[in-house]
Amino acid sequence: MPQIFKIGSFVVYFWINEGMPLEPIHVHVSEGVPSEHSTKIWITRSGRCLLCNNVSRIPNRKLRYIMEIIEARNQEITSKWLSYFGKITYYC
Repeated sequence: MPQIFKIGSFVVYFWINEGMPLEPIHVHVSEGVPSEHSTKIWITRSGRCLLCNNVSRIPNRKLRYIMEIIEARNQEITSKWLSYFGKITYYC
């Protein structure tokens, strides 16, 4: 899985096979290593985060902090998404 960055023990990454058609821009977050049971966070057109699911059960306080970091680094995420997948759409 292409790792974007780490936040403490949490890894923020893209899933290799995002399906066809390509899903809107989002990241996966899990503790330690990428996992199929990860938390999924949409990146909105305005650069904000929208929680899709918290499958990895990140505690709410940590999840809010992670989402703040993702929002602060949304341009980096968007740039890496475009480099990796070649196109971008938004959930909202």
